[in-house]
Amino acid sequence: MPSRLLLNVAREETRVALLEGRVVREIYIDRKAHRSTLGNIYKGRVSRVLPGMEAAFIDIGLPKAAFLHVDDIRASGDQLPTSAFDDGEEEGTEATAEEAAARPVRPPIQELIREGQEIVVQVQKEAISTKGPRVTTYISLPGRYLVYMPEVEHVGISRKIDDEQERERLRGLVDAVRRSGEGFVVRTVSAGCSGREVTGETAFLRKLWEAARLRAAAHPAPVLLHTELDLATRTIRDLMSDDVDRLIIDSPTEHARLKQVVAEILPELAERIELYEGDELLFDHYGVELELSRALKRRVWLRSGGYLVIDQTEALTAIDVNTGRFVGKRNLEDTILRTNLEAAEEIAYQLRLRNLGGIIICDFIDMELPDHRQRVYEHLVDATAGDRARTTIYPISELGLIEMTRKRVRESLGQVMLDLCPACDGTGRVRSAITVTHDIFREVRRLTLPNRTGGRIQISAHPDIVDLLYGEERLTVDELELAYQCRIEVEASDDPDPDHFRVRRLPA
Repeated sequence: MPSRLLLNVAREETRVALLEGRVVREIYIDRKAHRSTLGNIYKGRVSRVLPGMEAAFIDIGLPKAAFLHVDDIRASGDQLPTSAFDDGEEEGTEATAEEAAARPVRPPIQELIREGQEIVVQVQKEAISTKGPRVTTYISLPGRYLVYMPEVEHVGISRKIDDEQERERLRGLVDAVRRSGEGFVVRTVSAGCSGREVTGETAFLRKLWEAARLRAAAHPAPVLLHTELDLATRTIRDLMSDDVDRLIIDSPTEHARLKQVVAEILPELAERIELYEGDELLFDHYGVELELSRALKRRVWLRSGGYLVIDQTEALTAIDVNTGRFVGKRNLEDTILRTNLEAAEEIAYQLRLRNLGGIIICDFIDMELPDHRQRVYEHLVDATAGDRARTTIYPISELGLIEMTRKRVRESLGQVMLDLCPACDGTGRVRSAITVTHDIFREVRRLTLPNRTGGRIQISAHPDIVDLLYGEERLTVDELELAYQCRIEVEASDDPDPDHFRVRRLPA
């Protein structure tokens, strides 16, 4: 199915949507106020070494210290980094048995780095929620065809290139330009590329690394050495695959800039870049805004009438499947199977659209028949096959649960576009009006303890609480006035949080 990319450029943010047919599959957002740090290279200073965690914290000049695990520290004699076989979100390479066996036993972290040491690191996972960015000392610079690893001697070929003859041809092209001590990962889009393209990109990536090295030598830590490309240019580099027939841009300025970029380095893509000149906004015309609003909702309805409930927490994402309004036509087991099969397809879609990662628990409706459980599991595996993020799915359990993981390197759509509710602090719940009212009564009693009777008590609370005090709880207010010989005055506050109130004593 042909795909197209939509590039919406505004002063405050840039957004990219990947469509397969008319279906929105992926959305990327880059805001000027919160630029992505993924792929950036920094010269940092080790602020803390934690042997008990086999990790260290690195000051790279960002608000949160970066996290560096011992497995991500390049040691003497290393040939293959732990993460060398996963090029971004969409592809990877595999280590041979000989390469895996050659990895040395890693010494303790305190023998590799020390506090106060200056170190060059690259962000491999953005800061998410309360966690700072995760960094690595295995530097990699991605191009369109190759990923350049200036300090690791290794050549890997994308797993998605399955033609053995083509794999050997590409390996030969890379070996012809590779210098001792450096390595490359050949990306999926390289299939069919020429030696001239490989040579040209290799020279360009080496220049980027040399510029970063010179900047590192000239500046003390912390300092930014290399900035990853902006979202628009990354879109051309990473997403313009052979099955993408058009990149549609709504900004004449950005359209002209990208045309110039591809004319210099990727002229074959120039004719696939198109300027949008419609009367509607680009994302409105293709229905992306509707999908964006749907991707922020907790409940997702299925076509049959069933629905999903998606809850993203700090540790994991829980997805619950419910039959909802779907009652089926034959029997209970058939109804449950059909709902679960539809839910599996929608789960795969929502994971990719919302960019949900980490540990994911899917609670399907309980199925009695083992054959039905296997069908749902296989359907979910098939539905996630087109996802470029590395996904691991385990068979459905007796409790109807599927445990899975999806590689997470950047924030989900919800984390980018939503803030925690100031009233509920992200729990999704606030105290009931009657609970708050009873707290108010307790505060009144505290202010009117023995020897403090008389006077005026003023209560300022949310309008819903005020209605309750003048309605169902009016008798309790009257009893308090009588018991403590005081006058209670109630007023509505402007505070939108129903949990906030104020009780104070006023002069008589």
